[in-house]
Amino acid sequence: MSLLTNVMDHSLDDGYAEAAARKKAAGDSGMPKTLRAKLGLAAGLVLAALVVTLGAAQARVAAPVVAKEREELVDRIDRETDAADKLEDSVDELRADVSARQREALRNSGGSADSDLAGILSGAVAVHGPGVKLVVNDAKEAATGGDGDPRETSGFSDTGRVRDRDMQRVVNGLWESGAEAVSINGQRLTALSAIRAAGDAILVDNKPLVPPYTVLAVGDGQRLSTRFQNSADGLYLNALQESYGIRTGISVEDDLRLPAAPSVTVRTAQPSVEKSEKGTS
Repeated sequence: MSLLTNVMDHSLDDGYAEAAARKKAAGDSGMPKTLRAKLGLAAGLVLAALVVTLGAAQARVAAPVVAKEREELVDRIDRETDAADKLEDSVDELRADVSARQREALRNSGGSADSDLAGILSGAVAVHGPGVKLVVNDAKEAATGGDGDPRETSGFSDTGRVRDRDMQRVVNGLWESGAEAVSINGQRLTALSAIRAAGDAILVDNKPLVPPYTVLAVGDGQRLSTRFQNSADGLYLNALQESYGIRTGISVEDDLRLPAAPSVTVRTAQPSVEKSEKGTS
């Protein structure tokens, strides 16, 4: 307590004052005493001032150049962004035109049952009919990161999020259960559609999807629902719900409407044309 009382009664300023008085009495002012030391100190101060002055001058000279280069870079980025947007719009217009021409060609092919079936199966025409509506959503507590969960089989850890491989199994299970046409979030799937991932996002034909994922499948509604839920892929989806909190819901619908798919480009397959030969009697 005596130490605390002493500290409270005597401030540190008294100690500093006493030390300064002893130093002054000893003749030690802290400044150089010899002429050489004084000249060295002066030269150091002049050199420091010169360096600071030169740095400020260079910064002042370079500032307009840097600002101009930055402005030119920003303008270039804006121009390139506008050009990319225009190209993307042009691509979308061309795809829409190709799709319209494909649908028109199918309608002008005589309206036969084979051409109608080809249009439906290829996704070239919009369809409607009974089927099932399946909604798949991330878990409520979905977050990023993980701790080596068994679902980490393709570079992703379990975070309560729906993955691309989950949607692949859902779609494949619907096809196997008798679906005749399938779409995800309004995007029609075809035999050439790809479901992939980019980070945590799911891409369908390189277009990102936002949860919840609404899957529409046209087919024999009740039968399609029962077969899918009893299939391996339906049981897999149910396991995701029970183990990881993935939210799902399936319902039978009387009339579903699916849009036509974007233009489908076939690079390898060619139609086989059979020529009929008439024999002479």
